[in-house]
Amino acid sequence: MTFRSAPRALATATAALLALTGVTACSNDDSPAGADPQRVDVVAGFYPLQFLAERIGGDAVAVTSLARPGAEPHDLELNPGQVGQISEAELVLFLHGFQPAVDEAVEQQAGDRAFDVATVEPLLDATAGGHDHGHEGEEDEHGHEGEDHAEEEHAEEASDGAKDPHVWLDPTRLATIGDKLAERLGTVDPDRAGDYTARAATLRTELEKLDTEFAEGLKTCQRREIVVSHTAFGYLAQKYQLEQIGITGLTPEDEPSPQRLAAVTEEAREHQATTIFFETLVSPKVAETIAREVGAQTAVLDPIEGLSAEGDGDYLSVMRTNLQTLRTALSCS
Repeated sequence: MTFRSAPRALATATAALLALTGVTACSNDDSPAGADPQRVDVVAGFYPLQFLAERIGGDAVAVTSLARPGAEPHDLELNPGQVGQISEAELVLFLHGFQPAVDEAVEQQAGDRAFDVATVEPLLDATAGGHDHGHEGEEDEHGHEGEDHAEEEHAEEASDGAKDPHVWLDPTRLATIGDKLAERLGTVDPDRAGDYTARAATLRTELEKLDTEFAEGLKTCQRREIVVSHTAFGYLAQKYQLEQIGITGLTPEDEPSPQRLAAVTEEAREHQATTIFFETLVSPKVAETIAREVGAQTAVLDPIEGLSAEGDGDYLSVMRTNLQTLRTALSCS
């Protein structure tokens, strides 16, 4: 009797422990990674990396994004549950320099399980794709007093070697990152390496099609200057021969100086801009102010740092919406 009751007692205790664990997990939105032994647990810093992991990993991966829909991912603060996810994940996708809190947690917790996508493609300088008003001492051809100073102030963040992290806005660069992610997943999960490679190839085909649509759609436009709320569009501007005029720099929460606002307003008039662009996750107030000054309208140009709280669409559909918005604003034929 004693012999048979011991396993029963052990089973009861185990069941109770499992039930307690289940309650704990269900009550915590940031449940730890490792819940499904049949899938590779991937933690992504923000949406574009989540998109890549889900498309290339398919059913073989369980992907958790640290940045929630509707939240601006730059200044993400991690809670203890999210730090736990990073420490337990089999692969952590991040972009060094984009989310300082994630960088710190990865350094402390992830070790060789981290994959920095910034190492795949060389990042552009912060001023790439932007308007150049003689930062190297050339005379301002427009003769606007004070504009050089405003431009220099705006370019300060680039003078210290700052890089633009928004690499995903060039679909071909994103495809290359996807290829490297497939290789890394194949190292973590060799039995399904071929599946990862095949899905990356399928995604590359879709991204190259998107690239062709942008190249054709923006080939013939009356204007090529885009006035944007922050300089997130350097890759897109460089790829498709556009020129971004940023109200603020790489950090969207920065308040532009009065001189900067005056300079951007003047440039918007000079280039006869019909549209001032703002973003889904950042206040449109400054863009609306400039639009009123120059008699332009406002529209959303999405840097796809995260999806809206409604979570509508995905990377591909948002990029295509961006293309139509640009074609309208720039009067493309």
